[in-house]
Amino acid sequence: MTDTEKQTGQTDQAEAISYFLDAGQHGGAEVTHVQTHGAHVFLADEMAYKIKRAVAYDYMDFSTLARRHAMLARELELNRPAAPDIYLDVLPLARSEDRGLTLGGDGTVVEWVLRMARFPAENELSAIADRGALTDPLAAQIGEAVQSYHAQAPLRQAQGAQLMADILTELETAFDGMQEALGPERIATFRTTARAAHESVATMLDQRATSGHVRRCHGDLYLDNIVMLDGRPVPFDALEFDETLGTCDVLYDLAFLLMDLRHRGLDRAACIARDAWLFAADTTEDTGTAALPYFLGVRAAIRAMVEVQTGHAAGDTARHDAEARRYLDDALRDFAPPPPRLLVVGGLSGTGKTTLARALAPLLAPSPGAVHLRSDLERKRLAGVGPLEHLPAEAYAAANSHAVYERLVTRADTLLAAGQSVVLDATWLAPAERAHLDTLAERRGVPLAAIWLEADTASLQDRVTRRRNDASDADAAVVDLQARQSSAPENWLHVDASGTPAETLANARKALDL
Repeated sequence: MTDTEKQTGQTDQAEAISYFLDAGQHGGAEVTHVQTHGAHVFLADEMAYKIKRAVAYDYMDFSTLARRHAMLARELELNRPAAPDIYLDVLPLARSEDRGLTLGGDGTVVEWVLRMARFPAENELSAIADRGALTDPLAAQIGEAVQSYHAQAPLRQAQGAQLMADILTELETAFDGMQEALGPERIATFRTTARAAHESVATMLDQRATSGHVRRCHGDLYLDNIVMLDGRPVPFDALEFDETLGTCDVLYDLAFLLMDLRHRGLDRAACIARDAWLFAADTTEDTGTAALPYFLGVRAAIRAMVEVQTGHAAGDTARHDAEARRYLDDALRDFAPPPPRLLVVGGLSGTGKTTLARALAPLLAPSPGAVHLRSDLERKRLAGVGPLEHLPAEAYAAANSHAVYERLVTRADTLLAAGQSVVLDATWLAPAERAHLDTLAERRGVPLAAIWLEADTASLQDRVTRRRNDASDADAAVVDLQARQSSAPENWLHVDASGTPAETLANARKALDL
């Protein structure tokens, strides 16, 4: 995982580069040449052409034509299932005696080329995040898209704990040469806390590996490598050059995305994306979240290493070293997460429970925040319908409602046992359902805080009437019935929800001392 480049001397790519820089090869269109440590990419009109750089690093070898061909073919194979509209084919750039160089022609192959459809750079999620346009619905879409990607990823046989232990060993070796950049005390703390965190989840990692959670994943899943196409997030540019690095626990793959969002200050989006990923997994990943803090820490530590390497290569060590220390400090916090807590948000329909729960979740450790469980979504899941599909009245019969609350408490129990804080978002009108909360908190040994949101009935009826694109089925008649048949629990924290969402959040934070 070091960045030492070996001089191969085996090929001169100048001829291929000149070919693609020639506007005449693209109908006169302007050509943009993008260089990375492993590739040359040429952007012209609606197309993008990638060739691998003829280099060999300690961790990546593109030094021969055959190797570059194999890696481009693998890149196409990995990415085309998720992004068929981007990844088109791999073609030879060939020289013939009578025609010179031609793409896809006959003759002696000079270079192999991955042909792709070009997309606007502003559609990359990193660009969307930079302009402040990564909305809550988009964050949920991202989580759903990543879960779909993981569900289709090929299963792999591997030792889950050993895969991660090998990464720690490589990080420790790399950090030994970064004492000045990162600080010896910080590095020493990394060694002890990372290994302790690893040991705490090692058995579970092996169990997850044998039960289908280790797959041939993306391997480089962060905002730069997800793009919006036709209104949906599409992962692209999966790591192709190392099958070992690309083979990992699906939660570890997700952790890179969550860590990237968190580092950008987008903890709320990280929470929403993670929750959507978990919801799409339909409880199969809840137990595994015990490893999420560890996975986040390893991802942050890798970014620390990369920042130091990048600063050294760019001659800008001060800025990159400072960023590396920030990443490593995040990792150290991840390796020693605080204990979880349980927060319950209740009240009549229209009081803004979901809006408040979503705002409070990122404020609760461990990072990136509490898992938000919403009764409206769990009800739709049990009914086998989409979140926005309206349910008939019988779906809200006592037996069905009991099943919804039972599912909420069961999921919360699993997540709390895994060390995740939880926000439970439901009306909690029935005293019998509320009684389970104290039992849950006591069983898991976690603090419980319960908020009851209050506003006048007329305002609540107006709010639910104006709702659009929401999982809740409540209308004005439901609010009226709730107001007449239920009473607020006396021992909960009563919070005024009659104002704006920001005012309700401020009231709740004051009540919770957050």
